[in-house]
Amino acid sequence: MRLRNLKNKEEILENSNYLVKDPYQYKGNWCKYFNNSNPIYIEIGMGFGKFIVEYAKRYPDINFIGIEKLDNVVARALPRIPDNIPNLCVVRINALEIDEIFDKEVDRIFLNFSDPWPKVRHSDRRLTSPIFLEKYDKIFSKDKSIYMKTDNRDLYIYSLESLSNYGYKLGDISFDLHECKDEDIITTEYEDKFVNKGIPIYRVNANISSK
Repeated sequence: MRLRNLKNKEEILENSNYLVKDPYQYKGNWCKYFNNSNPIYIEIGMGFGKFIVEYAKRYPDINFIGIEKLDNVVARALPRIPDNIPNLCVVRINALEIDEIFDKEVDRIFLNFSDPWPKVRHSDRRLTSPIFLEKYDKIFSKDKSIYMKTDNRDLYIYSLESLSNYGYKLGDISFDLHECKDEDIITTEYEDKFVNKGIPIYRVNANISSK
């Protein structure tokens, strides 16, 4: 869905305390940005930010970085973030540049409802393709941890195969995440809409231990 351009987009981007204007300067030094050595979790494709904001509020001893490439989306997300969440920031970059702003310092990657790129010729653009998994190798601190959710079954099956072939151990595999009503799940905006329509949500937590 194409979003209408915000008239005050530039003003929002310029004046937000959460938006990191020059993230490249912090490569290898995000601990200095946050002024602590806490673990760093990133969400690639944060959308309007509901998911990462809730995580940051719930886990103050973890630093969270939301990544989004579209100015229009970022400008809509920033005003929704409450004041005084010191363990959260937002970065505007294309995911292909992920290894240009991080260097062996990320502890977990969240991939929520990523673009499925359904055509075979576009498979390399999927965020779980080997091209991106190689980039993630450069940014993980020690252990590798990717938490993924999607409503797209084909992307899910592709991701299970891609992650497994790359050496990830797959856990918490679910073909209908919200079937279990007892689980405390932090959701995204898209996820809420899909669940209300009865669309199943697929999940996998993939890990490679350095031990």
